[in-house]
Amino acid sequence: MKRVFNFSAGPAMLPEEVLLQAQAEMLDWQGTGMSIMEVSHRGPEFKTVAEQTEADLRELMSIPSNYHVLFIAGGASTQFSMVPLNLMGEKKTADYIDTGIWSKKAIDEAKRYGHVNVAARAAVSHSLLHVPLPEDWSLNPEASYVHYTPNETIEGVEFHEVPKIGSVPLVADMTSSILSKPVDVNQFGVIYAGAQKNMGQAGITVAIVRDDLIQEPLPGTPTLYSYKVIAENKSFYNTPPTYAWYMTGLVLAWMKRKGGIQFFAGSNRRKAEKLYGFIDSHTGFYINGVHPDSRSIMNVPFNLTRVELTEQFLESATAAGLTNLKGHKVAGGVRVSMYNAMPEAGVDALIDFMRDFAKKYG
Repeated sequence: MKRVFNFSAGPAMLPEEVLLQAQAEMLDWQGTGMSIMEVSHRGPEFKTVAEQTEADLRELMSIPSNYHVLFIAGGASTQFSMVPLNLMGEKKTADYIDTGIWSKKAIDEAKRYGHVNVAARAAVSHSLLHVPLPEDWSLNPEASYVHYTPNETIEGVEFHEVPKIGSVPLVADMTSSILSKPVDVNQFGVIYAGAQKNMGQAGITVAIVRDDLIQEPLPGTPTLYSYKVIAENKSFYNTPPTYAWYMTGLVLAWMKRKGGIQFFAGSNRRKAEKLYGFIDSHTGFYINGVHPDSRSIMNVPFNLTRVELTEQFLESATAAGLTNLKGHKVAGGVRVSMYNAMPEAGVDALIDFMRDFAKKYG
């Protein structure tokens, strides 16, 4: 069966090389006569998987030794609660930057545990959406932390620089941008990301937490929502999602073989430049509503000028092996997600399709 180019925003396309390895190891992992799904999470065999996965992530991201790397069940949305529960402390106040649906969800959840100051919001200028300008931020110097979403998958906006916020810990939901380009981990107090876009399959989330932020959570915090408990037990307080952890390990090893984050940063930049360049040269048929300075390299939403052709566009794309291009139900239109596993050939094929479709119906 022929593989398609899967432009899903998540769960996203996985490298074929990784899928083939997982397939080959499915019934007999490492000569054990068992699937990795059957191996005890407390045995020495799985311990090697866990340790290697963490080591590879630390190497790829140059994570300093004064940061814990936690592997946590559930998606990044769980962190919308875990972050305030673990970081608000006695101050019970935090700053949040609102740039889209996912940051709004984080804001709504944090309000359950303390005061939330929305320090800045995405804005529209000349009909183009952009991230808030630093001079427009209203930060509280007494906040326990500042939370932002570097890349919004639905709106397609991205911060291309890390905000400068002083000494207050910076928390980033990097679910849709982690490992897509180099970041200086030292600039953050906490980085968290669901695995299902750039790291593996759905079911596990990585949280990179600076040592000084591993503290007692708010009273009444469930045990499994405590960074301190998870860190003290090296992510093994209870049975973790072992297969998702294993798949993350395979993807990270694949990334290293390909050349690491620098390789993918170059590939991702080229993919984005190609697609945005095509859209910008065909504004009579395709429209992207994000300011060039704030465009996401991972998620490109756009609309057809003839909205009535959208369904025909999506159906024809699927028939051509270009799948999961339907925009989020809130935004509509078309959305192209180009995570690390999407080859440049996939974007080239999409652009060829878009060109032919515009010629046919334009």
